[in-house]
Amino acid sequence: MSEPGENKKQEPLLNVNNIVVRPLPKKDSGLVKFLRKNCCIPQRWVFGIMGLVGLCNAYTMRVTLNIAITQMVNRTKNVSAHFDPDACPSDSDGMTSISNMSTANRPHAIFDWNEELQGFILSGFYYGYGLTQILGGYLAEKYEGKWTLGIGLLSTAIFTIITPAVTRAGGATWLFILRVVIGMGEGPTIPALTIMMARWTPPDQRSFQGALIFGGSQLGNMIGSFLSGIIMADGRDWAYVFYFFGGCGIVWFIVWSLLVYNEPNVHPFITHEELDYLNKVVKRAKVTSVSDPVPWKAILRSPAALAVLCAGIGHDWGFYTMVSDLPKYMNDVLKFNVATIGTMTCLPFLAKWILGFVFGFTCDYGIKKGWHSPKTGRVIYTSIGSVVPAVCIILASYSGCNRTVAMGCFVVAVGCMGAYVSGVKVNILDIAPNYAGTISAFINTVTTLAGIISPYLIGLLTPDSTLVQWRRAFWICFAVMIGSNILYAFLAKGSQQWWDDVRQFGYPSDWKHGPIIKDKIPEEPESIKLCKKENDDEKEKENKV
Repeated sequence: MSEPGENKKQEPLLNVNNIVVRPLPKKDSGLVKFLRKNCCIPQRWVFGIMGLVGLCNAYTMRVTLNIAITQMVNRTKNVSAHFDPDACPSDSDGMTSISNMSTANRPHAIFDWNEELQGFILSGFYYGYGLTQILGGYLAEKYEGKWTLGIGLLSTAIFTIITPAVTRAGGATWLFILRVVIGMGEGPTIPALTIMMARWTPPDQRSFQGALIFGGSQLGNMIGSFLSGIIMADGRDWAYVFYFFGGCGIVWFIVWSLLVYNEPNVHPFITHEELDYLNKVVKRAKVTSVSDPVPWKAILRSPAALAVLCAGIGHDWGFYTMVSDLPKYMNDVLKFNVATIGTMTCLPFLAKWILGFVFGFTCDYGIKKGWHSPKTGRVIYTSIGSVVPAVCIILASYSGCNRTVAMGCFVVAVGCMGAYVSGVKVNILDIAPNYAGTISAFINTVTTLAGIISPYLIGLLTPDSTLVQWRRAFWICFAVMIGSNILYAFLAKGSQQWWDDVRQFGYPSDWKHGPIIKDKIPEEPESIKLCKKENDDEKEKENKV
């Protein structure tokens, strides 16, 4: 009988005379035939669910420091020198806020880091995250997205577990370096998931499948914030947060390795019906060359790619502002206690997760019914995910100490960011299904600058963490989100671009920048054609039986 990984080893991509075609399944064993006939869950949804859990775990490991740092720092500075007439009262439930807690009540707060240094430490993750984006996209496209993603998150889990020991030994310097390394492990996550989505997801299910998978980031932020607050409540050691989420990452890697496969054609027991359906509807270049370079000349001149880049910058600036600094705003300005911060921080991301499914369903439904084209749908939902959050963030900053109004605005702001998935996130699959990993990696590399700049800039703009200082930071966020959305609306495209499969579409008449691929591939050898015919005959016999 065939073992789960055996089929893949026996069936590498066929490479004859520099030709690469999709792998062909071998004759099924008795067990595989049984699984093919009786597996009731489509394997594309197994991939979707595991992708959701993986991204969720990646974000929990990313955001743990955002909450933990509030319990790591011993805030003994003299605040009387910075009188804030707009300061809010402490949490009224009888519990003190973090900034007012004494060292005796927080025995594990052993670091004396100012706001600027904290912002610099929080930005360290994104330095590493940006470094491995393009490499991750390349590895996912040329080799296997499954292992590119899996090994990356496994390394992140291991480094998360050792974070407390490293921090206590080396302080801010070692923690910053470790956060860079953790970011490098998570860098391939989105490119690898994107290229696997391009191989597993039918076009008419992209918005919903995208909401399912990319909703993992919202779940991760929500679960990470909520459980971190509970774990650290009552003065417990902040180190437990890193141990818990790092351990979850190792468990996920084991399950991912057993259940998920790189693409439908190497899956050992996917049903023939689902396999035929995916090979029919999912756009892939029928034949490629292993020496084909990434068409950077065309990508960098493509309005469609530049549109996705602009929208990505706006989204990530606003999103990273919420992920990295919302807990600090809730503590320093609104004066919530730590347990409340963990609970309240999860609400915006819960809203984004729920609304992501709503937007995904309505976008797919609108395209199926012909109410709007894919391009129009992407623009509509990207605009919802940009304009509404930008306005709500400003309204929150002008709500003063009214915690209910402020948190309501933050919930609506982050919730509506869920529309980005149905907009710009899956737009990458529309314009470049064959180079989805590369495009995603390129976009994430550039937009990761938002994750580097935003926390550090906010640290510079809010040295005393006053309401007025935070308001200035939110106005900058507003300008970036609105400006990027305007550019996206003018440049966006909704169909596959010529450079994604130049052998099929050819060069446009106004292209004057030379070839973007190698010479034309020779005709497919007769041996490969015969192998394909025999495989089709075998499947036809099984279907008749």
